[in-house]
Amino acid sequence: MSTKTPLPFAAVDLGASSGRVMVGHVGPGTLRLTEVHRFPNTPVRVGGTLHWDILALYRGVLDGLRAAGRATGERLASVGVDSWAVDYGLLDAGGALIGNPVHYRDARTEAVTAKVAGTLAPSELYAATGLQYLPFNTVYQLVAAQGTPALAAARGLLLIPDLIAYWLTGEAGTELTNASTTQLVDPRTRDWARPVAEALGIDLSLFPPLRRPGDPAGELLPEVLTETGLTGPVPVTAVGSHDTASAVAGVPARGERFAYIATGTWSLAGLELDAPVLTEDSRRANFTNELGVDGTVRYLRNIMGLWLLQECLRDWEDQGQAPDLGELLRKAAACTPLRSVVDAGDPAFIAPGRMPERIADACRRTGQPVPRDAAETTRCVLDSLALAHRRAVADAQRLSGRAVDTVHIVGGGARNELLCRLTADACGLPVVAGPAEAAALGNILVQARSAGVIIGGLCESRQLLCETQGLRHYEPTGDVRAWERAEARLAKEEQPCG
Repeated sequence: MSTKTPLPFAAVDLGASSGRVMVGHVGPGTLRLTEVHRFPNTPVRVGGTLHWDILALYRGVLDGLRAAGRATGERLASVGVDSWAVDYGLLDAGGALIGNPVHYRDARTEAVTAKVAGTLAPSELYAATGLQYLPFNTVYQLVAAQGTPALAAARGLLLIPDLIAYWLTGEAGTELTNASTTQLVDPRTRDWARPVAEALGIDLSLFPPLRRPGDPAGELLPEVLTETGLTGPVPVTAVGSHDTASAVAGVPARGERFAYIATGTWSLAGLELDAPVLTEDSRRANFTNELGVDGTVRYLRNIMGLWLLQECLRDWEDQGQAPDLGELLRKAAACTPLRSVVDAGDPAFIAPGRMPERIADACRRTGQPVPRDAAETTRCVLDSLALAHRRAVADAQRLSGRAVDTVHIVGGGARNELLCRLTADACGLPVVAGPAEAAALGNILVQARSAGVIIGGLCESRQLLCETQGLRHYEPTGDVRAWERAEARLAKEEQPCG
């Protein structure tokens, strides 16, 4: 289908702290994005276990689609769903959800990582799946769930965006880019790593068939049309359902010599490659090979991201000392640079709570000055993130053999001028910041391609982004040796992955 009139597409984009429904109008030379509904994503702890409030999220999706209908005259060309990775819901024989999905920050996997390593050595697991070690990867969650009544009763398993799509359409599938984060997919074959699942006693038949970005994923059910007021039929299209896959598809790059940093609760920093890097050096550097749109590989490292600052702000608010974020960032910009830095990839920062105190403890433990106030804590966080970005971009180039000349920052961190400027200085490379809603844009671009509104692949989609999105440019300044010295301070405290 080819059209000169821009068509409306809806992106359901679920993040770890909030969800949103965006409408994108796409046509020749046109890509307009409008947020029509945003809603909180607030986890709930029950019986000592941290859960996602999945029904509240689904209600937010329906409300968002209703708002999308009002914004578009009750007609949508397509809907696509993306979310965070690794978590899942279990279904019984009748297709009903068995309990609320468990949050990846829950502690249930802490006791099983050694058990998995005792069955499959870390080097074997990496050679088979290319996934970095993260204690909450789906493989560890499923091993932790073994022997539970819920898993015993399960006849199906859907990753979070696939679960939402299933409720919208009644059709089940497993989208590949998100499946690749389970540590159960072989990035070379782009299919299940069956020997891994067999060795760990994981039943792959629980997963419905794999889908790829651009594949049809059903149509909105009559009950959903009634609930949202939309005029059917409304197709649902599989997109890069891992939000980072959509965000990387939404990077406005020209050519191949770029690094990306998808920023938000996490910073995902790396390169887009044609093939995975499965070397032992890559494993020890804790790089991951997740699958992307159009047969690409997202070669990246997970960094704790703006979670560190979000948790600090939450702690200060709980104490009745919530600072204005804009003023806080201005004060942080005036603080002494690189006075103290922490390892932004340290698993010690994964859990919520007491973040300013934990950052102070890390500084004290490493013999660095302890931040004296909120501004210095914020500067420590942003300096540490920029330093982690520097290391990830440099390591990705070294390990892959791919050189880059530009760093693209997309996602929420693209709005943080201080973080962008510090990242340019730390990397010694120009930074292009934006779009902030790269995941929603990548989601919509895949839908538009599937509908025939965009002809071509990632190159053509990215060209449209370059032509239509407001971007900010930051050139590196200052002395890169200060960053080298800060890096050396951290290196003394770290050990390579085992």
